[in-house]
Amino acid sequence: MNWIILIIAGLFEVAFAFCLGKVKETSGNTSTYWFLGFLLCLAISMWLLVKATQTLPIGTAYAVWTGIGAVGTVLVGIFVFNEPANFWRVFFISTLIISIVGLKFVSQH
Repeated sequence: MNWIILIIAGLFEVAFAFCLGKVKETSGNTSTYWFLGFLLCLAISMWLLVKATQTLPIGTAYAVWTGIGAVGTVLVGIFVFNEPANFWRVFFISTLIISIVGLKFVSQH
């Protein structure tokens, strides 16, 4: 269950990065709503991360959380915000995914 909580926390990290991107693209009340979404997703992500670190090693949990956030945010950037998807970006994101999976397998919890 602790790994599921950690994965959900990482997905909320992606969500707050997405909201941050939408804040940048919008203005007025719409921008304010996206900013409130950013704050909500940030709070949920942090709360879930705290819950996950109660049973997982902090180093592993934090690395996996940031890795999920990094990979997810790059993918959101590519598919939603039309950022470039060149060979080297995809290559290094792939190595990050492999590292996240590796940390899960070598973790004692």
